[in-house]
Amino acid sequence: MIVCLGWGSLVWDPKKLPIKGQWQNDGPYVPVEFLRQSNNGRLTLVIDPLSKPMPILWAELSVCNLSEAVEQLRIREETSCKQIGRWPYAEGYDYENEIGDWAKSKGINGVVWTALGPKFCDEDGHRPSQCEAIQYLRGLTGDARNLGKEYVEKAPVQIDTVYRRAFTTALGWKA
Repeated sequence: MIVCLGWGSLVWDPKKLPIKGQWQNDGPYVPVEFLRQSNNGRLTLVIDPLSKPMPILWAELSVCNLSEAVEQLRIREETSCKQIGRWPYAEGYDYENEIGDWAKSKGINGVVWTALGPKFCDEDGHRPSQCEAIQYLRGLTGDARNLGKEYVEKAPVQIDTVYRRAFTTALGWKA
């Protein structure tokens, strides 16, 4: 069995990703936070070693092998193959050992996940402060604001991050 990990829009909008069954909420504990400014204005969730680990979601994929899983997720995320984390057979991804240990405990043969990092103000690796993130989201208008709000509000309930709670308080967005 090959699975995909999810913590953001992949869960509520998988598009053509070949999900088999439902998303499960007992995934590995991985730290994620709203730290990546996307092209459409959203502030998206990414793996962040400075944040609190929480159980993320997973779903089985209808694929024949890990390479096909990587390609399907790459297409869904519109990114390069190197931005798709995978276990086993790859090294250098954050939390690959924790994900691998979790997968072994579940009898899972392969795992893929989106391996993008923080990015803010067009600067890869820039981790915005809570204040910067709130100020950024507060300044969005029109469709960008609607997409930003939707992303925060539709994130799975168990993705209870410090920034999400701050957005709820400062912007009145529901969690």
